[in-house]
Amino acid sequence: MKQMKQLILVRHGKSSWEYSVSDKDRPLLERGIADAFLVADKFSTNANTNAVAIDAIFSSPANRALHTSMIFLRQLHFPFDKFHVAGQLYDFTGNHVIEYVKGLDDGLETVMIFGHNHAFTHLANSLGNTHIENVPTSGLVHLQFETNNWKSIAKGRTVLTIFPKRLRG
Repeated sequence: MKQMKQLILVRHGKSSWEYSVSDKDRPLLERGIADAFLVADKFSTNANTNAVAIDAIFSSPANRALHTSMIFLRQLHFPFDKFHVAGQLYDFTGNHVIEYVKGLDDGLETVMIFGHNHAFTHLANSLGNTHIENVPTSGLVHLQFETNNWKSIAKGRTVLTIFPKRLRG
């Protein structure tokens, strides 16, 4: 039986440049927090409708990605013990992210990762079948791959995109 791997990319929420802190320590803006809640709520409704069961969630160690991931964990009622911080996800090219994903345990079928652009737009376009000009902050892209193992993921299908701008009234 052909199994399917599912990768859900979530770009961190809109962050602030107003504090003199390192890039990793930049916080979310209020809009970033609000947008993350909007997208998490929409995804939660969609996931329940389409029976998407996430096996693990991974986040970049950057503050803005961690904060965004915490909003999703709470909105999805996701168990914290299945959440991990991964240094390789603090990547802007996508090279470390794809290495990380291809090294995932094959026992995990559906994984959500939180990280950064340009990495996520690059991955959404190179792995999905829908061109996305730019994955916006708090943007979510859900990809499916017809394979049994992560190391062999290649071109898959883009099954869902949720972008906050489309959700705001």
